[in-house]
Amino acid sequence: MTAPCRIAAVQMISGPDVAANLATAARLIAQAAGEGAHLVALPEYFPIIGGSDADRLAVREAPGAGPLQDFLAATAARHGIWLVGGSIPLAATAPDKLLNSCLVFDPAGCLAARYDKIHLFDFHKGAERYVEAETIEAGQPAPLAFQALGLSIALGICYDLRFPELFRAMAPVDLIVLPAAFTDTTGRAHWEILLRARAIENQCYVLAAAQGGAHPGGRMTHGHSLIADPWGTVVAACDYGEGVVGAALDPAQLAEVRSSLPALRHRRL
Repeated sequence: MTAPCRIAAVQMISGPDVAANLATAARLIAQAAGEGAHLVALPEYFPIIGGSDADRLAVREAPGAGPLQDFLAATAARHGIWLVGGSIPLAATAPDKLLNSCLVFDPAGCLAARYDKIHLFDFHKGAERYVEAETIEAGQPAPLAFQALGLSIALGICYDLRFPELFRAMAPVDLIVLPAAFTDTTGRAHWEILLRARAIENQCYVLAAAQGGAHPGGRMTHGHSLIADPWGTVVAACDYGEGVVGAALDPAQLAEVRSSLPALRHRRL
């Protein structure tokens, strides 16, 4: 691993207007880069959140071509940063579905990694109902970690957070990046504790970039984007609303935690 670097999460309240969402993302990424971030993560579905999951079908793109992918590539290159593109809708094998895909671009604007969300959210409580499988095709069950800034970085998206075996399959990693659009109902109960648990059990940093507020169409997301260190301490966080959360990732702290409590070496299963 290299010297300490700065990581940042962008929090948004995306709506149905793609152009407006991209303008907001560009402004907040520029803010994060201006504050010295070497790696910036956007939230899940940063380009569009409409009244239903089906609204995203209209803007899905073929892998490797489209304005959303062009935006991510150009923005990463403009600022010379690693950009974790939250998630965007890509074409699936089924014509009536999409893939919920996280694309990572390097500082030259080249695609470095792609992860398609594996676990699809299904939640029913009162008037709230979410069944992602109706419009989303699950990605292949293949955990994905990539190398950047001298770090091993694991990817997940939102509901993946509830499946610790996904991240343990990639251990040891130095950083987990999790774009999300957690509902406020589930987020108030589980968001922070799950993120801290993933940091503690994997002895790594966690960078969570969330949607956070009331969206057109009535959806309420939890926000509270945060950065947790390998001891499970939340070192930076926000509440609801747009914003940027940043902190230093220190390889020396990773080494110290793993040396003093070598739990990763003690695994037997």
